[in-house]
Formats: sequence, structure tokens, C-alpha cells
Amino acid sequence: MAEKKVIAVVGATGAQGGGLVRAILADPSGGFAVRAITRDPNSAASQALAAAGAEVVAGDVDDAASLERAFAGAYSAYCVTFFWAHFSPETEQAQAKHMADAAKAAGLQHVIWSTLEDTRNWMPKGDNRMPTLMGKYKVPHFDAKGESDRYFTDAGVPTTFLLASSYWDNLIGFGAGPKRDADGVLQFTLPIGDVPMAGIAAEDIGRCAYGIFRRGSEFFGARVGVAGEHLTGAEMAAAMTSAIGQPVHYNAVTPAVYRGFGFPGADDLGNMFQFYRDFEPDVNAIRNVARSRSLNPALQSFEAWLATNARRIPLD
Repeated sequence: MAEKKVIAVVGATGAQGGGLVRAILADPSGGFAVRAITRDPNSAASQALAAAGAEVVAGDVDDAASLERAFAGAYSAYCVTFFWAHFSPETEQAQAKHMADAAKAAGLQHVIWSTLEDTRNWMPKGDNRMPTLMGKYKVPHFDAKGESDRYFTDAGVPTTFLLASSYWDNLIGFGAGPKRDADGVLQFTLPIGDVPMAGIAAEDIGRCAYGIFRRGSEFFGARVGVAGEHLTGAEMAAAMTSAIGQPVHYNAVTPAVYRGFGFPGADDLGNMFQFYRDFEPDVNAIRNVARSRSLNPALQSFEAWLATNARRIPLD
């Protein structure tokens, strides 16, 4: 029997990486083995992956040498950063460079880099339709990833640039779910007007990534967006109404109002939603649902995701 190709997964205990780890483990005849890279191999989450059959190794995106060791001997790697842990575009760019350099040093044959658009290609720094943040960004957590694409290109490693969609899981753990107003009515607030927005179950991002690894060279150099559905805020509210069993109203605010909510990252997210709204044709075109389903036949719709997860959405 041929030896399995090892996929090294950065962020293996997180949303995207964890989904990929589970997808690989669920396909024992697929020709791939998984190496879960985590800062703390002794954590409960890491030990659970080991118990499920993953090879768990230490690696830190802030330490290029540790990544090179973690990538050694692997065939491919999934590279991802998590902006919301530090809110620093510069940190995110440094982490991306560490991963690209380590991938080159380890001689990897395929990398998937979880990136996003550099929104300044649509709305330059001087464009006053959207405020400039941190002196030079429009949507910092998008722009930093998009600007980091060059590290992988410059490294010369065969790379697929994967663009995720808004996680439906953020309704559970990121405070994005419906909130009760003064009258006790659930209000689902988004600043996207009536345009459809690409969304996806976080687990399906990893499953789509596995589909890309399975098809290999077909996706070298490609930009691949993944989505489960494109839905308006009103359509999402209607689906939640049905799944939760209580009325959920869509509260369409402006991006300016959203930016003023004051929670950490509100200005970044307000700009992000404005980008989704104002450039919807471009944003949704790359996040193609049919192609996502070809990579992941088990791709979930929002209704299907709600059937499993609606009870986990906090209803304040």
C-alpha cells in the first residue's frame, strides 16, 4: 500500500483547520494523513485530535523555525491566521510570511492559503465612501490577508488561494446572532441592505479545502471562493424564525451605524459589510456555491446548518 501523503494543518483546533482535520480523518482510504499543528499539543482539544487519529505536533505561527520543523516531511499544508486574536494586520502579515517561508524550506508540494480580498483594490485609501482604518486599511482583516498573498507567490510554492465566506457559526460564538429589543423582539442586525451575502458553515470550509487537496494540481495558482449559500438578511431572519420558533426581524442598519456600535472590531466589520454590500457582484461571484459543492458534496445550506445548530444560538 502506498504511503499516505501528509497534510500539515495550521490552526488544527480552530474553525477552519479543525474542519479540515476531521475531513481527512473521515476518509481513511483517501490517501492522506493529517498532521495537526497546534501551539499546545497537550491541550484538551489537541489531545482529542490525537485520540481521533491525528498526528499532533507543536508549531507556532509567530515562530518560523517551529513551523519549518512542523512542516518537515509533509506533502502539503493548510495555512491560516486568526486576526481576532490580536487585531493587528502587521502581525497577520508576519505570520503569513513565516508560513510561506517554512513551506518553501520544507519543500511542500501544495499549500492552501486561507486569504481574503485586499479591499483597497476596489476602494483605495483615499476613497471617502468608507473610512480608512489604522492609517492605511479599509478592511484590516481582509486587506492584511490579501496583501500577504505575495509571500506565497514569491516563495514559489504551488499555492491555492482559498477565500472563505462569513461563518454562520458566528451567530453562536461571535455575538452576531439576534438580540432582543426593548419589547423583547429578536432583531437580527446587518448593514448589508437587501443584497445577498455569501455564508458558510465553518466545518464546510475545511471540507472544501480537503476537496482541493484531493484534486491537487488542478488548483495550483487558483483563487477559489467557497460558500454554502448567498442569502439576504431578510432571508436569514426568516430561516431563523422557522428554526428557532420565535419571530426574528431583520434590522437593516447602515454601515456607519454599525461602525458606531463600539465593540472591538466594529469599525472593521462595518467596513467589511459595506464591502459585501457595495461590491456584491464581485464578492459573490468568486464564492461560487456550485463549485463549493463539487469540492464538498456534503455542503450544508443555511437551513440544514440551523437544523443542527439553531438551539446553540444565544437569544439575549
